[in-house]
Amino acid sequence: MADVRRAAREWLGELEAHPGHSLFLVGLSGGGDSVALAWALSKEADALGVTVGAVVVDHGLQEDSAEVARSAAAQAEELGLSPVVIKTVSVEPGGNIEERARVARYRAFTEALRETGASGVVVAHSQDDQAETVLLGLARGSGPSGLKGMARRDGHLHRPFLGLPRETLRQALTDAGLSWWEDPHNADDQFSRVKVRQSILPLMERDIGPGVSVSLARTAQLFREDSEELDSHAEAWFTHNAHSDDDGSWSVMVNELEKLGPALQSRVLRTLVVRAGGGPPTFVHTQHIVSLVTRWRGQSAVDVTGASVERKDGRIVARKSA
Repeated sequence: MADVRRAAREWLGELEAHPGHSLFLVGLSGGGDSVALAWALSKEADALGVTVGAVVVDHGLQEDSAEVARSAAAQAEELGLSPVVIKTVSVEPGGNIEERARVARYRAFTEALRETGASGVVVAHSQDDQAETVLLGLARGSGPSGLKGMARRDGHLHRPFLGLPRETLRQALTDAGLSWWEDPHNADDQFSRVKVRQSILPLMERDIGPGVSVSLARTAQLFREDSEELDSHAEAWFTHNAHSDDDGSWSVMVNELEKLGPALQSRVLRTLVVRAGGGPPTFVHTQHIVSLVTRWRGQSAVDVTGASVERKDGRIVARKSA
């Protein structure tokens, strides 16, 4: 219990440097991790002058999802959280349902922030969730964007429990005499994250040795520190060297790009695409764009999500697709 409350208290203490952050919403599913977060914040918030409410998202993926949402909201109210908002979203069945549910959930969080005037949503991602994220990123070849895992703070989203194992959160609930809901999707191995959680990580812990999850989470932190430093340099370079045209296109000189190492070069080119109105390019798309600089053979424009990139008159030019 002490570790969980301490993590909540430390996060709340960090907010003291940000005046006006008076209301935060717990992203509450009714599951063990989020109930532990709601409980810990209910114990610590008053002393630090922060109001804590909750947003419960009903994804409609189980027959009793509305009842589960109402129960979670009632539990939040019993813990003294206010306001408590229930948001109902629609997630169509089919492939990649995990990602579509996540997108719908975060959209609901944004709506709840707007409706309540809250400063942020606090979610209960744990050290184990971080380890799973890194392992999935490795398997998918995600590069730094995936290997740096989840940030402790990402815009309006806050994650105070990234340094705590899931077991610690559940033990705190047991000690506090609180119950929680077990999402059946957390036992369904059709989902990649469930396979990692139930099969792959336990196998690694058994055959490689204990502490794998801790090591993976530490790897995420190291990747994040390096990646953020490189991102900062790339952003500064882009601000100084990129040019915006009246038609909404963005461009950079090839001879200036050639002076950059691969890590900065690829980041600058991805930024070029996004500034022009395209979506973040995939690894394959990025490699094709980089080839316009490093392996120029007169190739045609590269089409990415929402944008087109070409080499023209000594520049790499990105413009939004029609």
